[in-house]
Amino acid sequence: MIEQYIRDHQLDAMRIAGRVVGAGRERAISVENPFTGRPIGQVPKATLEEVREAYTIAHAYQPKLTRFERAAILNKAAAIIRDRLDEVANLITAEAGLSIKDAIYEAGRVSDVLLFGANEVLKDDGQIFSCDLTPHGKKRRVYTQRSPLLGVITAITPFNHPMNQVAHKVVPSIATNNRMVLKPSEKVPFSAILFTCILYEAGLPPEMLSVITGDPREIADELITNPHVDLVTFTGGVSIGKYIASKAGYRRMVLELGGNDPIIVMEDADLDEASSLAVQGSYKNSGQRCTAIKRMLVHESVASRFTEMVVEKTRAWKHGDPMDKANDMGTVIDAQAATLFESRVNEAVSQGARLLVGNQRDGALYAPTVLDNVQPTMAVALEETFGPVSPIIRFRDIDDAIRISNGTAYGLSSSVCTNRLDYITRFINELHVGTVNVREVPGYRLELTPFGGIKDSGLGYKEGVQEAIKSFTNLKTYSLPWV
Repeated sequence: MIEQYIRDHQLDAMRIAGRVVGAGRERAISVENPFTGRPIGQVPKATLEEVREAYTIAHAYQPKLTRFERAAILNKAAAIIRDRLDEVANLITAEAGLSIKDAIYEAGRVSDVLLFGANEVLKDDGQIFSCDLTPHGKKRRVYTQRSPLLGVITAITPFNHPMNQVAHKVVPSIATNNRMVLKPSEKVPFSAILFTCILYEAGLPPEMLSVITGDPREIADELITNPHVDLVTFTGGVSIGKYIASKAGYRRMVLELGGNDPIIVMEDADLDEASSLAVQGSYKNSGQRCTAIKRMLVHESVASRFTEMVVEKTRAWKHGDPMDKANDMGTVIDAQAATLFESRVNEAVSQGARLLVGNQRDGALYAPTVLDNVQPTMAVALEETFGPVSPIIRFRDIDDAIRISNGTAYGLSSSVCTNRLDYITRFINELHVGTVNVREVPGYRLELTPFGGIKDSGLGYKEGVQEAIKSFTNLKTYSLPWV
């Protein structure tokens, strides 16, 4: 069914992806359904010259949309998403392999991003400072205002949230009257293309948003170093993020990279709540979230009971055909990823970890997996295992928990299960992460609120609609006489 939908919309995909990158129809990228392994469609493979043309066209266009017009476009796009929720979700599932439950949730989040963006557009973005505050002051006032960037924004998005990651780049760009060239993951380009179609339908001038589909090995450097680029915003892996940083030169960068997020379960925690959060946080979106729970740190006095509950709830977590609404989890992005998870789990078992459930693979299908007796130095826990694997690590006390949590290269988010204020205060102050969620999964946030990490999880600059608007603008200060 979804394959037929994509075939019916193939010309739209070619038109949008090829709008400013030339014809190039003899060069194409095939996109496969991770569950069936069958091709679901093709998108153009842009050449280097076509990419340069995209930036030339974008830079030559000067957006002049009023705040009202920008808000209207975003609100209309949000309404279209809500009206076509099933269509959007089916497309996400077809190319990413995510369960239809997760895809419907993602489509709803996309609508939220659009609504938050529309609301932010209507707010005044300036500040006022009176200047007669000291004996040396004058009768003046200082004002600030935000202006679009002079150049073009490059946005590069990953496979794990095919449309919501795109929305988090595109919406702040529209809200601030910027021009953007978007390069979605070549594994999931159709969600980005559909989102772009919807924005055009809502009234967005096409010159404000161009989609480039192509082979990163051919075009990635141009996306970063083109002279018209003012800012590169990237979500994806650490190695690519650091490569971008090495190539970008004197340009602004917003890098949202990997995570190795823990759930920390203290001795006073509600174990039923904590184990439910642990399972949800590990397996939702097939574990393919930078904020997914990738380590379960559990106080030794409650570890045995907690582990039993996690295993029980993991066995109940249904996985299989992503289009089956009864399933909680579909596939991971491809068989290669599933093979990596299987290999890491096998390595951990060979090093003394105990496999309690899971580690079954069939192509891109990988069963939710629980490992006990994991040591923090094992690769399955030390590295970012970007899938539905739950390594359980036992600790003695809060000092031990904080040490283990901070003992990886990442610093994105965390979950803390306790009711003790002294524990909560220490975790908030001492965990080296961008977010601490108490009695909630690490990934909890609003699409509006600041989001991002430190260390190998990012440079400390935040995403979220409000923070992205700040990153995507230049702040101008001016002053006037004031009586």
